Amino acid sequence: MDHDLTLITTIASGFGLALIFGFIAERCKLPALVGYLFAGILIGPATPGFVADVSIASQLSEIGVMLLMFGVGLHFSINDLMSVKRIALPGAIIQMTISTVLGMLLANWWGWTFGEGLIFGLALSCASTVVLLKALESRGILESMNGKIAVGWLVVEDLVTVLVLVLMPPLAAILGGVTTEATSTPLWQTISFTLLQVTGFIVLMLVVGKRLLPWILWHVAKTGSRELFTLSVISAAIGIAYGAAILFSVSFALGAFFAGMVMRESEFSHRAAEESLPLRDAFAVLFFVSVGMLFEPSILLSKPLSVLAVVAIIVFGKSIAAMVITLALRYPLNTALTVAASLAQIGEFSFILAGLGVSLGILPAEGMSLILAGALISIAINPLIFSIIKPFKKWVLGFSEIARQYEQRVDQFSELPMSTERKYLEGQVVLVGYGRVGKRIAKALTDSNIPYVVAEENREIVESLRKKGVPAVSGNASEPAVLIQAHIANASMLVIATPDTINIRKMAETAKTLRPEIKIVVRTHSEDESNLLTTENIGQVFYGEEELANGMSKFIVEQYIPQ
Repeated sequence: MDHDLTLITTIASGFGLALIFGFIAERCKLPALVGYLFAGILIGPATPGFVADVSIASQLSEIGVMLLMFGVGLHFSINDLMSVKRIALPGAIIQMTISTVLGMLLANWWGWTFGEGLIFGLALSCASTVVLLKALESRGILESMNGKIAVGWLVVEDLVTVLVLVLMPPLAAILGGVTTEATSTPLWQTISFTLLQVTGFIVLMLVVGKRLLPWILWHVAKTGSRELFTLSVISAAIGIAYGAAILFSVSFALGAFFAGMVMRESEFSHRAAEESLPLRDAFAVLFFVSVGMLFEPSILLSKPLSVLAVVAIIVFGKSIAAMVITLALRYPLNTALTVAASLAQIGEFSFILAGLGVSLGILPAEGMSLILAGALISIAINPLIFSIIKPFKKWVLGFSEIARQYEQRVDQFSELPMSTERKYLEGQVVLVGYGRVGKRIAKALTDSNIPYVVAEENREIVESLRKKGVPAVSGNASEPAVLIQAHIANASMLVIATPDTINIRKMAETAKTLRPEIKIVVRTHSEDESNLLTTENIGQVFYGEEELANGMSKFIVEQYIPQ
């Protein structure tokens, strides 16, 4: 094959095999990511047959990292993170610390140095956002409180990992990595200069980029050219990442993350995410393929116990730590199990960390192979772990008296205060969910002097409402005890404003059992779900797009003036 076609050959073989094995993985009920990694293993230097160009694959993977991080930044919401900060911030930091220590102890047992153990442990401590989002979406719990907590937890992990990526190069020498010209410079001076560069870049993005990027998108969108709009989004992602690396010595990952985060401020952020998604997905595939090319399959035979130890830390060590932390923060057992299952795998950030560690000489090549083996196995079995949450919870509650006592313990926000006025206990509206829709409904009820009680899973929101004098109870309203605490037996109406359509029937059944004459109002995103709920006579069903169309149609008919 002509050497000039190496790029084409690498891309063609990477995409082709990724398609085949990704399809096979999906058919086997595994994440397609497992197939992509396996495709990389097949065209890598560790397996016989065709070997793709590792150098070109590495550069393509860098673009994949940029676009992956750009996507993370584009979907990063400070508000979503703040809504679960009391569990996500301390939980993620403590869990990462425990996981890192476990990895360091294992590495020390193998005879590795402190620096090697530290990077190895950090790589094992961060889970895959890509794998988690797909797992939550497939189970319809992404928009639930448990889903938001799990995503918030991983966002904190991502932010901590980005900080580690920034600090690794200046700390490489002291961690036992390659020596550079900066080695003779005092460590405090090196770190201070690095943090100064990062701070300068962040300030530039938040002050200038926050205004410039939306302005550019606005003018490009005015041209009406879809191609130019897509080009502007991709150019911003890759251009800012490259510029950050050249001018501020900041990693591609951090540059791309802030590019997405700033672009989120634009009114075209949703369109930017939609237009860039195909290219992001394509290069993300090449990223995972290139990571697979670095894997040494022989390690499964030469060091099986080491691989099992790594998988044990990922699947059991991280999960148990997360579960204990969640329960200690007084969250329900179901939330603890969901978070634990979410963290029982590693993915893209682990690869980025390990790859940088290998390039800096901090992490041995064997460590990269062990991390890849742990990722492959943990990602493959992650769907199984999610599937056993409910039976495991049932078994634990039936087996352990301590677990039953813990599940039944009284949360100060799970009951209305004794001082609650009588008007909120009889003839009131029970409002389930206090998100974007719930807030507007609550405002309308307040303006009309209609008493209501909020039932919300997010304890922070309940606490905030209590401080404002709004009666609210914490918990999942699909559980009868939560609606009972909201005094559903004496209510005049149940309004379900949460997008959690799976549990609507449970809420309606509880309400009608305790108060047969109660009126029920339901919100849904799906036309099929709307038709089904209407057929089942659940109550008055409002389907988002239909109500929008009705409102717009009414306005158009009323405002139309014939010429």
